[in-house]
Amino acid sequence: MNGNLPRNFTEKMEKLLGDEYDEFMSSYDAPRVYGLRINRLKLDVEQWKKLSSMKGKLRPIPWAPDGVYYEEGERPGKHPHYHAGLYYIQEPSAMAPVELLDIMPGHRVLDLCAAPGGKSTQIAGKLQGIGVLVTNDNAKERTKALAKNIELAGVRNAVVLNEEPAAIAAVFPEWFDRILVDAPCSGEGMFRKDESMIAEWEKHSIERCSVMQHDILKHAAAMLAPGGRIVYSTCTFSPEENEQQIACFLADHPDFYIAPVPHRFGWTPGRADLAAEAAPLGPERLQSISGTVRLWPHLIEGEGHYAAVLVRSGERMSEPAERILAAASSPVRPDTRPAGGALKREASKSSGNRHERKADHREERRAGKRQTRMDWASAGTDRPAAKRASANGRDGLAAQEPVEMDPVELWHQFAGQFATNALTWPGHAVAYGSRVYIQPDELPALNGLRVVRAGWYVGEAARARFVPSHPLAMGLTFDTAVRAVDWSSDNEQTLRFLKGETLFVEETEIKVQDGAPANGYILVCTDGYPIGWGKYAGGMIKNELPAGWRWM
Repeated sequence: MNGNLPRNFTEKMEKLLGDEYDEFMSSYDAPRVYGLRINRLKLDVEQWKKLSSMKGKLRPIPWAPDGVYYEEGERPGKHPHYHAGLYYIQEPSAMAPVELLDIMPGHRVLDLCAAPGGKSTQIAGKLQGIGVLVTNDNAKERTKALAKNIELAGVRNAVVLNEEPAAIAAVFPEWFDRILVDAPCSGEGMFRKDESMIAEWEKHSIERCSVMQHDILKHAAAMLAPGGRIVYSTCTFSPEENEQQIACFLADHPDFYIAPVPHRFGWTPGRADLAAEAAPLGPERLQSISGTVRLWPHLIEGEGHYAAVLVRSGERMSEPAERILAAASSPVRPDTRPAGGALKREASKSSGNRHERKADHREERRAGKRQTRMDWASAGTDRPAAKRASANGRDGLAAQEPVEMDPVELWHQFAGQFATNALTWPGHAVAYGSRVYIQPDELPALNGLRVVRAGWYVGEAARARFVPSHPLAMGLTFDTAVRAVDWSSDNEQTLRFLKGETLFVEETEIKVQDGAPANGYILVCTDGYPIGWGKYAGGMIKNELPAGWRWM
């Protein structure tokens, strides 16, 4: 592979690495390593190993307690456990930045450049469903994979946005305890993993990436609460995008300092000498850049990364534990649908799903007829402007018949029929059009933002009934489901279900709680973990697995 590397890149690496250059270049001819990370929202590493059918040797990734190396030839993406969201296939170096965030349950966390969502699901595992995760990507086409991975992992406390950092900063000033900036970069650390990145390298100039990274960090700083931390990371070896970027940030933000990262696992210190000319820093501030880390592919089992931990001086207003206690003492909130059509309208503009936009447009028309000026004001939108937005036809959709019943009311009626504890879950239900989401209680209003998922999407109203969503199924457990069926991962029924087929099942195979009838929505599981909904009646399970989630 060495001969395929751009000459400009190899000359730069030789100058940067000196005596280590030959060893570095040899790493491109070494076999790739493969990693996956266990989803701690569902199980731990030891529990997964007992279930796993992988025949090859599994080894721990030293810097990621939930990560394991697996051998080439395994196909974890083709296994039913992947469809159950039990793990995420992830390059081992990429697991390091989230470990440096020091996340605790109750934290408010932002993943600013999140697609396709691997680090977001890692964050969610550390939050354990307590706190808030806002995950974002500014590329609309990439948010589809981001939302799907969040839903596959069974994340219940996340919001997915499709925004520029400046727009998010306007809604969340000094709000987050932790922010991950896994910045878009020139991608030099991806060359061995994906040779197509070599051809792309010339197009993604280091200069252009550096300007983008500077802007992203500026807005991230504005969203961080005092005492919080930002982890900045890249998968490039370029000093312009690493040490020099951090030097510029420190020069612009005197209220931030670097929390030094221990240099273990083969990680090496950041190069303060490479940052000296980037920005005017005093000797102590400049030297602190050696507290950042480089993960070189010739020194670790991974493709390489750079990471810096940036801490904002001061004390946060409340500790995560205090927020957890406050949430626990708050009464369960019933119908808290957004007032007026404003939030629904923002959801309809942002959605990447045409069916969702149609439902939102339909509900918007109905809401617009019944809301008073006070309703519009309370939603943060002035009525004339909202009417103009509706009149200009940005959705480009025809008028639809109104939803007959309040979607949140339908959700509450349905909730107790499928899970024993649904009405006691943290958060509150909101309706965007006909769709219902569970949002964390402390989340501010999302008016003005392009919202892809306004929370945990639990289902939608359709002709005076409630239809549960696939993400709802993925966030449940076998034990709490009123009706459930469970087959092993190698059972033919599991494979048939994942292919979208109708199943024929004896009623004795179905677990039913609380004397409920066997007929109705049933949670289909493999090895005890959900893979989707079915609808049981008369010895038959009608498959409710959406087409985009099937095993093709």
